[in-house]
Amino acid sequence: MRELAAVWQNLDPRRRVIAVLATVAMFAAVLGLTNLATKPGMSLLYAGLDGDRAGEVLAALDQRAAVYEVRGTAIYVEATRRDELRMTLAAEGLPANSGAGYELLDSLSGFGTTSQMFDAAYLRAKEGELSRTITALPQVRSARVHIADTRAQGLRNRARPTASVAVTTIAGGITPAHAKALKFLVSSAIAGMSPEDVSIIDGEGGLVTTGDEVTGPAGEDRAEAMRRNVERLLEARVGYGNAIVEVAVETVTEREAITERRFDPESRVAISTDTEERTTSASDSGASAVTVASNLPSGDAGGSDGSSQSQNSEIRERTNFEVSETTREVVKTPGAIKRLTVAVLVDGVTTVDAAGEAVTEPRSDEELAALHELVAAAVGFDAGRGDVITLKSMSFEPVVPVEAAPGVSLLAGLDLMSIVQLAVLSMVSLVLGLFVVRPILTSRASRSPQLEPPAPRGLPSTGAEALNGEIDEGDFVPGSLPVVSGRHEGMADADPVTRLRKMISERQDETVEILRGWMEDSEEERA
Repeated sequence: MRELAAVWQNLDPRRRVIAVLATVAMFAAVLGLTNLATKPGMSLLYAGLDGDRAGEVLAALDQRAAVYEVRGTAIYVEATRRDELRMTLAAEGLPANSGAGYELLDSLSGFGTTSQMFDAAYLRAKEGELSRTITALPQVRSARVHIADTRAQGLRNRARPTASVAVTTIAGGITPAHAKALKFLVSSAIAGMSPEDVSIIDGEGGLVTTGDEVTGPAGEDRAEAMRRNVERLLEARVGYGNAIVEVAVETVTEREAITERRFDPESRVAISTDTEERTTSASDSGASAVTVASNLPSGDAGGSDGSSQSQNSEIRERTNFEVSETTREVVKTPGAIKRLTVAVLVDGVTTVDAAGEAVTEPRSDEELAALHELVAAAVGFDAGRGDVITLKSMSFEPVVPVEAAPGVSLLAGLDLMSIVQLAVLSMVSLVLGLFVVRPILTSRASRSPQLEPPAPRGLPSTGAEALNGEIDEGDFVPGSLPVVSGRHEGMADADPVTRLRKMISERQDETVEILRGWMEDSEEERA
């Protein structure tokens, strides 16, 4: 404490102010570091709440004196109390469901409620219930559903029901499969509506098209199911972890409809027969016809009696046949397997040779052929569509042992921003301590050393009398001054000025420091 007090007394006012400010800043940095180190970790409680619901949650947290932070639309609380607060708020019905559902119908009474009012309230309730259902999905932040009014108005008949859905997700957009599921959800909840009558809009304002996706499992899901089946089948023979299976499924992505109509003339069948018989008969009796002979003079051309008769018979038959006709309509929907590729890697067989060393050899061709047949049967191999199965037996590399997980560090509960704040405060404290406080405390002490006059020759130095740069104005006896070391005997009777000059020449450094101290003291007095 004496040394600190002495150092403080030797500092000028400007340096004292700097030392005080640096000390206060260093203590503030240390307190900030302590606060960050002891501050509890914050964990997400709720995110994506609107203003009303977030206000209710914050009011409930204030009533329970819970420490919380609001970061945008997210509410963070202490990690140790997060689960407790969620259970407590859920018991109170917080956060409340967004939008209004069928509870809108509870406020309608029979008196003063027209059919138009009830239909409008029912439509709003339907929209609210659908919005709640969509918002309950994990990846959806908010959703709005709009249903067109299909009531008959005037001469217009009842319109076809349509709907639009605006969805905002937590991260990223909406996939076509997700949009297709939402279309089926909304259309199934409204009578007479088909999935094509529903429009899906994402958070960026773009229309999400579903294309021709099918509702069945996608190609990736089907490939994963095949891979698990084949892997489980092979591990029953080669052992767990000794078989690696990869399956690639190429599916049909376009829709195709083929209508075929085929006639077979060889397979005709008589369905009706019409027979028509017609008979015609004619006879002619009378004078013979006038000829040239009847005009001769001899009269030989006299007419003679004659008659003619004709008969005609006709039969017509018509048979109606039905030709065999085959009509075939083939509809190919997306999702059908177009091509299948399977790659199987099986570990070799480990044996012990004569030297007692473990040797891994590939499996036999007979065993690989049997495994190939099993794989082909498990995946539904079809050579006609170009399926490929590759099965190889190779030795696996030994598994490198995983190092033990390091223990939990002190910074495990801090986020990136807290670590940056700790680093900045640490650097500030270090700079203040090394480059501000330390030079101020050490500069004055090094520039004001305590000087001791040389002891007389042959006597030990007592240190009682030291050069401090002050002139004694009292009685001064020159003969009582100590003898300066190294002077000649003949200078004993020299005057004080000569002796002082001799002392200054022998102790130049101490003299310079004394003169500098006088100059600084004079400047302070003038100030």
